[in-house]
Amino acid sequence: MTIKALTFDTGGTILDWHSGFKAAFQKIGNKYDLDYDWGALSNEYRRRTLKQMLNHGEHTPATKNFDDVHAHVLEDLVAEMHFDKFTANDKKSIAWDALHALDCWPDFPDALTKLKQKFLCVSFTLLSYRAIIDTARKNHLSWDAVISCEGIGKYKVLPDVYLTCARYLQLTPEECCMVASHNFDLDAAKNCGFKTAFIRRPNEWGHVEPPQKIPSPHHDFVANDFNDLVNQLTP
Repeated sequence: MTIKALTFDTGGTILDWHSGFKAAFQKIGNKYDLDYDWGALSNEYRRRTLKQMLNHGEHTPATKNFDDVHAHVLEDLVAEMHFDKFTANDKKSIAWDALHALDCWPDFPDALTKLKQKFLCVSFTLLSYRAIIDTARKNHLSWDAVISCEGIGKYKVLPDVYLTCARYLQLTPEECCMVASHNFDLDAAKNCGFKTAFIRRPNEWGHVEPPQKIPSPHHDFVANDFNDLVNQLTP
């Protein structure tokens, strides 16, 4: 069946969260003359926030969005690290300001323009609506639509989330292609009938290898970057 829509994971596939959080942590750390591996702390922050968000809403209605989780997890991290000098504004600058001002990967804006000529291009994301709005404005990204798990009331990787996304687009799952750098997202979409496209993001976790750098063998497309994906989808 012909692909009519590309649904993009956004938090890591499109946005460079590692650099954004690392810079925000380092700025506050420098303020208090703290010496720490801020890249490693950013990765731990990412691991913990994802763990709390994935499958949220499975048994009871979702009670928090990803912004809430970033704030709560940061409180725990700051307490564990004994960063007692961090003020409320310091923490907001990391958990909210940095998140809502993330840069996108440089290969994406031009690719989005080209892909939109053939497909509906949709941000399909764990991130809050406001985070997608703010990062789209900053990076001059013009999505055809934004479908946040926040609005669905359940979060990836629950099957209902992917099926609802297709339904909102008035398409069958087979007419949608999930685009992401993470097998857990793509595999869940594939199980719901989506086509899948794996984008390599070797620097997503900074100098640490991505935890899922090798694509699952059943993906329909594997691309080294978004320029490669454009060439595969728009020959």
